[in-house]
Amino acid sequence: MLFLVAETNAQAAIESIFNQAENLIGSGEYKQASELYSKGIAQDPENLNAYLRRGFCHSVMKEYDAAIADFGVVIDKHGRDPYSFISRGSAYNKLEKYETAMIDFDKALSLDPENQEAFNNRGWAKNGLGLYKEACEDWKTSKKLGNEEAKIILKNNHCK
Repeated sequence: MLFLVAETNAQAAIESIFNQAENLIGSGEYKQASELYSKGIAQDPENLNAYLRRGFCHSVMKEYDAAIADFGVVIDKHGRDPYSFISRGSAYNKLEKYETAMIDFDKALSLDPENQEAFNNRGWAKNGLGLYKEACEDWKTSKKLGNEEAKIILKNNHCK
């Protein structure tokens, strides 16, 4: 019985850390949120959501290699989450590693064939590789799936 109480207290402490981190993200305090997620991960290294959220913080702070590492942990442990592939691919895009990014976007689309964000971001990877016609096709698909950003991208990139 004492073990169960200790486990419950530890879980409550971890949840408190993650709630604090989310509040910091809401306030735009990404560095502090990232530090809290790191503290939580140290206590519960199997909490994949903590890696996702810390990876998000790293991305916002333009720490793309660290973001890629965090998203990679999630992919290695649970390779069926399209968001992880999209997030890692987006970080690769920021590092201009477009071919690697496309691999992640393709994987995300194999898991979720109508993911508007994956099409949109893969369009940026193709654009970065000089595949302008193919990029426009991805943005058109993203727009058809409801992505508002794709509408702006299509207009600004003169896609026909």
